[in-house]
Order: sequence, then structure tokens, then C-alpha cells
Amino acid sequence: MAMLKVGVISVQGAIFEHVEAVKSAAAELGLKDMQVVHVRRLNELDNVDGLVIPGGESTTIAKLLIKFKLYDRIKERVTDEDLPILGTCAGCITLATEGDLEVEKTDTKLLRLMDMRVKRNAFGRQRESFEADIKIEVKNKDFEEPYHAVFIRAPVIEKVWGKCRPLARLEDKIVLAKQGNLVAAAFHPELTDDLRVHKYFLEMV
Repeated sequence: MAMLKVGVISVQGAIFEHVEAVKSAAAELGLKDMQVVHVRRLNELDNVDGLVIPGGESTTIAKLLIKFKLYDRIKERVTDEDLPILGTCAGCITLATEGDLEVEKTDTKLLRLMDMRVKRNAFGRQRESFEADIKIEVKNKDFEEPYHAVFIRAPVIEKVWGKCRPLARLEDKIVLAKQGNLVAAAFHPELTDDLRVHKYFLEMV
């Protein structure tokens, strides 16, 4: 059996935190042979079984995905192979079909893979960063307890349609959504010791 590989898009953002979180989540799941790799080139993207798009700056990440010729290939692999992807914060924005006026003004080229509309910096800038407990609504006993989420310049998912469904809300705002093997989180699961979101993603790989 071939070794499973999970890639972390390594062009900008919270790269190393996700690498360590995926490794730790794999260990907790007993996936001792899973390899976690950096993805910057096409051949690296073609050899992974799952992908993480980290938080960072969504406009920069989108431009670098195009520059490194990863943009079209990610879309192809999702469409043709149902490649699992976890997108967090900026990665959540990148996965969306629609963005708010701020996304449009920065000419951020979204991957348009999830049937959702996102609002960038919905809670304010860096100084408005905060933490909050959220209830993740999945049929998984691991999520019976609240999840303590870290929000940094966080987006929100304003609207979902089609096959996209919300998994968690903060008050009335959607902060976690899923469509097929794609998971979008408005928060930063890599900045907490709670590995449940990463484990949930790895179970799709």
C-alpha cells in the first residue's frame, strides 16, 4: 500500500504550524506512515492525497498559487479526483465561490470550489483578534465538547448554497463549512492544541 501524503501549501502564511498539527493529528489517529510535505510546485501537488491551504493573506496566496501554476491544478484535482482540502482563514476565503467587496477590490482570484460567499476581515483587524468556544455540528462523538477557536483577522461565511453546508456558527455567523471533501474554517485550528479539526480532515484522506 502506498504511503499517504498530505501537503501544506507553502507559499505564504501559517505553514509550519499546520505541518506540525497534521503530523500530531496523524499520530493520534495511528497513521504512523503518513507523510506531511510542503507544496510549492506542480510535481509536489500531484503527489499528495490531501491538501491544506493555510491562513495568511488571501490576495497574496491566490497570486502565488497562480504564479507557481498551482491554481488550475488544484481545481482539476478537486473536480477529477475529489482531492480533500482543508482551508483555514485565508484558505477559507480562497476556496469560496464569492467574496465581498473587499475581496473584489483586491482582485483576489478565488478557487470557486465551495458554494459559499465569504466576507474578509469580518471581525476587524489584527487588534480585534479573539478566542471563542464554538459547537461543531458533525455526527462524530469527538465533537460533543465545544471547540475553543482562535480568530485572527477572521473572515465569516456569509452564505452557503448548493452542496455546501454549515458545520459551526459563532452567534449567527457561519465559521466552519463543508462541501464533499472540502472543509473551510474561518478560524486557525493550527494555533491550538486541540487537533479535532485536523483529525476530522485527515479522516477524509
